[in-house]
Amino acid sequence: MLKTYRTVKEFGQDEIVIEKSTFIGYAKPVTDEDEALAFIQEIKKKHRDATHNVPAYVLGEHNDIQRCNDDGEPSGTAGVPVLEVLKKEDVRDVAVVVTRYFGGTLLGTGGLVRAYSAATKEGLANSTIITKYWGTKLLVNTDYNDIGKLQYLFGQREIPIMDAQYTEKVSFVVLIPVSRVEEIKKAVTEAVSGRAGMEEVEQLFYALIDGEYICF
Repeated sequence: MLKTYRTVKEFGQDEIVIEKSTFIGYAKPVTDEDEALAFIQEIKKKHRDATHNVPAYVLGEHNDIQRCNDDGEPSGTAGVPVLEVLKKEDVRDVAVVVTRYFGGTLLGTGGLVRAYSAATKEGLANSTIITKYWGTKLLVNTDYNDIGKLQYLFGQREIPIMDAQYTEKVSFVVLIPVSRVEEIKKAVTEAVSGRAGMEEVEQLFYALIDGEYICF
């Protein structure tokens, strides 16, 4: 399993006008091909009067599924440029549709490639590209005397505290990249001289978005 990958946070769109043609870039996170195809059909239905609705998507841990279509534009001038942007941005589990309303001026092969590429980038930007990390939620139980030591440890090692409970003992839930779990466990044990109890609660993907850790 991938320990980290780039994708988009949410549905997003943006519009650009080039030589009187309007290009609308849509992007959305998807989990499988059925979801990608449903999103593409949704946009095509919304813009059934458009000149073209050009789709592309990338799915899978190793970009196993890559699909695109020119939707009537000259071969290689629309779908491939959209797909190439997804690949260059190194995003996966993402579907994109670029809708075009023809403005009366032919753009030529190079112009189409640049226009569809630009619209894709705008759609991705407004969907917010994020990096997801595979991590572990670690439950740490300790005595009140050890609160400061653990808070200092987690702060120094940039380990976010997701929850804290203060009862007979203190319980912290921290979020750790899977690659650092043993390192952090050892550091906690040493910091409080073995007085802390630890339990791996669950493994999940998470991302740092606008200064906040979000779990998926």
